[in-house]
Amino acid sequence: MTVIEKSIEIDVPLRAAYNQWTQFEEFPEFMEGVERVRQLAPDRLHWIADIGGHVKEWDALIVDQKPDERIAWRSEAGTANDGIVTFHQEGDHTRIDLSIEYDPQGFAENVGDALGFMSRRVEGDLERFKEFIERRGHETGGWRGTI
Repeated sequence: MTVIEKSIEIDVPLRAAYNQWTQFEEFPEFMEGVERVRQLAPDRLHWIADIGGHVKEWDALIVDQKPDERIAWRSEAGTANDGIVTFHQEGDHTRIDLSIEYDPQGFAENVGDALGFMSRRVEGDLERFKEFIERRGHETGGWRGTI
């Protein structure tokens, strides 16, 4: 298993950053390679993504969600990945810490992993999330439930 850990500071209030992150079906707007995310239930998501030129699908279960603090998930079927995203108010901006654990499959994914492609993709996704929310100045919606 490979672990990627990245952080970013965003110039919006914590509540806005958290609320936007709960809008999973909008992830293709800023996540490279993510073709579609469908929310099946408050705690279940179906993902379709292009990873290294291969379309991958998986179902994810949100195992822990506390508004304005964290969202943790694990895959249940398909491409294996687990992770947690946490939100921290720091003065007038928000820090987001993201940790993803995944298992590269096959030669191409293992080579890409060794060359840091996924790490750079995750970093780019966070940068695009920052641009997405800062440009709008507010979230497009939010789910405040606890899991």
